[in-house]
Amino acid sequence: MPVVMIIDDDRDLREMLRTALLRKEYTVVEADNGREALKNFKPGLTDLVITDLLMPEEDGLKVIMMMRELKKGIRVIAISGGGKAGPGNYLEMAKALGADAVFSKPFAINDLVTRIEELLRIEQ
Repeated sequence: MPVVMIIDDDRDLREMLRTALLRKEYTVVEADNGREALKNFKPGLTDLVITDLLMPEEDGLKVIMMMRELKKGIRVIAISGGGKAGPGNYLEMAKALGADAVFSKPFAINDLVTRIEELLRIEQ
């Protein structure tokens, strides 16, 4: 089964995503900030990363850059509510850094799961 890492400081969102992905029989690894994610990232095991962009202790943009260095073909989905400035600029930067897809919060979990399935199919 594919391994998906969820990185978000919002525990409730992580739980919703985890539940949806476990229903699809994905293996799920979680981190509540970018630093923890980079520390626990296993390039040989992780197939796709979903990362929030605005988090304490390491933002998602840095996570995308570092994970792309550690595993060139890693699939990445960036998510953001954007804080006071809105998500647009952050999501555009994430795309420029190689995110395969971007979602502005709030988003439909089913739409995200569909995009994950598409990205993991491309990888095979």
